[in-house]
Amino acid sequence: MQKVVFQDLGLIPYKKAWDYQEGKLKELVDRKLRNRKLEPGQQEEQLHYLLFCEHPPVYTLGKSGSMDNLLLDEEGLNREGFEFFRINRGGDITYHGPGQLVGYPIFDLDCFFTDVHKYVRYLEEAIIRTIAEYGLEGGREKGYTGVWLEATGQLPKRKICAIGVHLSRWVTMHGFAFNVNTQLSHFENIIPCGIDEKDKGVTSLAREMGREIPLDEVKDKLRQHFAVLFGFEFTGQ
Repeated sequence: MQKVVFQDLGLIPYKKAWDYQEGKLKELVDRKLRNRKLEPGQQEEQLHYLLFCEHPPVYTLGKSGSMDNLLLDEEGLNREGFEFFRINRGGDITYHGPGQLVGYPIFDLDCFFTDVHKYVRYLEEAIIRTIAEYGLEGGREKGYTGVWLEATGQLPKRKICAIGVHLSRWVTMHGFAFNVNTQLSHFENIIPCGIDEKDKGVTSLAREMGREIPLDEVKDKLRQHFAVLFGFEFTGQ
C-alpha cells in the first residue's frame, strides 16, 4: 500500500505554496529516477504528499486561460488587495482566498495508475463524497472539470470545487479549490474558469448549508475519502 504524508500548511501566500509544491515534486521525480537505476530490493520507497492550505486573496490563470477573464486591471488588483499569477496548471482563471480549502496532491501516478483523466475524476469524487456527508448531491458537468450542484428553483448550476492539475514524469501538482466558507463576491472580479454562461455560477458549502462550516471538520472527512479512493495510508515522514 502506498504511503502519503499529509501536511496542513495553514494560511500561506500562493507563491510560497507553489514553490513548496515544486520542491516536493522534484523530490518525488528524483527518487523515481534513482530507483530506475537500482535493483528492486535496493530501491527507496516512494513517498507521496497531500497538502492542504488556504491562501490570502489571489487570482491564478492557467496556461490555457485568457486574460480577458480577469475583469480587474493592475490598479484594481492593487486597490482591492489581490495578488495575480500566471501558472502552469491546466484550466483558466480562478480565485483562492480564506475559507477555501485548497488541496495539492503530490502523487507519483506510476505508483497508482497512469491516467490523467481518471486522476481528475478521483479528485472530483473525493469532493462529491465529502459534500454528500452534508446532504448535498454533487456531480460532474459535461465538458468541464470540477464538482457541480444541479440547478434548483431560482438557482443555476453551481460549481463548488474547481480543479486544475499539472504533471511532470507522472508526478502531480496543483489540484483542487473547494469553496467551504469562501467569500463568493470575489468571484465577481473574474469570469470563473472562463465560463461565461448565465445558467452557471459558483457556490460554497456554507452558502448551501446556510451556516459556516468548521474547516477542520471538512479536512478530516476529505482526507479519509482520498485514502479510500486512492487506496493509500497516511504516514509520518
